[in-house]
Amino acid sequence: MNEKKKIYFASDVHLGAPALRNNREREKLFVKWLDWVKDDAECIYLMGDIFDFWFEYKRAVPRGFTRVLGKIAAITDSGIPVHFFTGNHDIWVFDYLPTEVGVIVHRDIVKTEIKGKKFFLGHGDGLGPFDKNYKILKKIFTSPFLQWSFARIHPNLSIWLAHKWSGHSRLRDGKVEADDYRGEDKEWLVLFAKDELKKEHFDYFVFGHRHWPSDVDLNGKSRYINTGDWVTHFTYAVFDGENMEVKEYEKPKIGY
Repeated sequence: MNEKKKIYFASDVHLGAPALRNNREREKLFVKWLDWVKDDAECIYLMGDIFDFWFEYKRAVPRGFTRVLGKIAAITDSGIPVHFFTGNHDIWVFDYLPTEVGVIVHRDIVKTEIKGKKFFLGHGDGLGPFDKNYKILKKIFTSPFLQWSFARIHPNLSIWLAHKWSGHSRLRDGKVEADDYRGEDKEWLVLFAKDELKKEHFDYFVFGHRHWPSDVDLNGKSRYINTGDWVTHFTYAVFDGENMEVKEYEKPKIGY
């Protein structure tokens, strides 16, 4: 790896969210960020829920997102790897993004070494012995039969149904999955990371999902990093081989 290049992490853009009024502005801002980081990026990790909904039919994909897809394709074409983790909102990514856009899709956690440091990477949904109701829901959504059945519905109806489902989330308040940071003793992903450290050392646990940018010292040797979101915080994480930071980019001029 090039020691002078940086590794970037971002998540929870929720492009196309029906509950938000500034989807176009947020998309343009995220493209601006991608265009900016590509100049010194060795690799980019998109940690899930980049889209508020995504489903690929055999011969069709959801309308929109052309700016983001085009920019990511240009980045991968230039030789910079882009890793795409499926989140709970864009779990139905199949072969279109890797084939047409060139991303490397991950559907589960990834344990890897980056610039000599051990990383535990994932979107963050369904980890640990928490949120049992969601785990049941995730099993339903990952069912091949459900995916096959959903694909039989005309896109006009199926995507409308998906947007209606998404519209019931707290995204309309700028929050998803949880409210403010709950504290180390109540944050499920922090507790999960601490449990994992009992089995194996990692220098960094990097997740999205919570929408709350965080940098938590776990035991003096390991840190929990949450990339935040591009709904209210517009944050990302960057690793240069020595330092890992959570930073704010900029906020769109048009609000929710």
